Amino acid sequence: MAHSKEVALTPITTGDLSRVGVFLSTHLDNTLTPGQWARSLRPTWTTNHSDHGFLLESDGLVVGVYAALYSETGGTDRRRAVCNLAAWCVLDEFRQHSLRLVRAMVAQRDRELTDLSPSGTVVPLDERLGFRHLDTSGALVVNLPLPARGVRLVTGRAAIEATLTGADLAAYRDHADSAAARHVVAMVDGRPCWVVFRAVRRKRLRLFASVIHVSDRDLFGTVAPAVYRHILLAHGLPFTLVQNRVSGPRPWHSVPLSAQRPAMYLSRSGEPPESVTYLYSELTQVPW
Repeated sequence: MAHSKEVALTPITTGDLSRVGVFLSTHLDNTLTPGQWARSLRPTWTTNHSDHGFLLESDGLVVGVYAALYSETGGTDRRRAVCNLAAWCVLDEFRQHSLRLVRAMVAQRDRELTDLSPSGTVVPLDERLGFRHLDTSGALVVNLPLPARGVRLVTGRAAIEATLTGADLAAYRDHADSAAARHVVAMVDGRPCWVVFRAVRRKRLRLFASVIHVSDRDLFGTVAPAVYRHILLAHGLPFTLVQNRVSGPRPWHSVPLSAQRPAMYLSRSGEPPESVTYLYSELTQVPW
């Protein structure tokens, strides 16, 4: 049904984030307060992009939002520009304007696009726009309180900053204040493996961790039991979801999963799927 009121499409500025937070909390996910939404859309890293996606406005009111998180990643030179699609919501009476938001996102041809938690209805649209699926196969791990001899765990910001170096240290500092990211560094013979995970719900049950970054996949195979023990005892989460592309082969005490929730990307420069990271995205920022 066409809407008679004028609807303006504009970038989301930092000054808009408070009302965007109210809109998303009211119409998309009220498990997050307006303040939590607003803070989540202000990245904890430095970026040269000043906006936060696009909004639709009618009679001075927000009627639609496609929020995004921008970053320049890819090592210390930070030359890989990415737009991460974070949250899309439009009021029913303005649904005919939804594709204006999508077109504005896709028109940003100077950036790679990632959509790392698309809803079921968004996936076919992403496919039509040329997005490719990431391999999300992996496993559901039972977090067991097994001893892990020879592995030392490092937690806490000061200790982690004293342990990591180079690009890992820079990336950790970018995410140390992220609302959803949890960090632990597992050490073996002075060699660090930085692991980032978040708590997730499945069927409304907050019983799961999801590993979203591993700095050393080879070493993770050795330190994983200590990490799973830490997730169980320090965070109270009995299960962990892992993906092969992130953390390597699944452990023995796990159930294989041929695929998990979709994750998609659109590369303008032919970047391979292994270049896509779950860092610098809503997976670290938004604690839903």
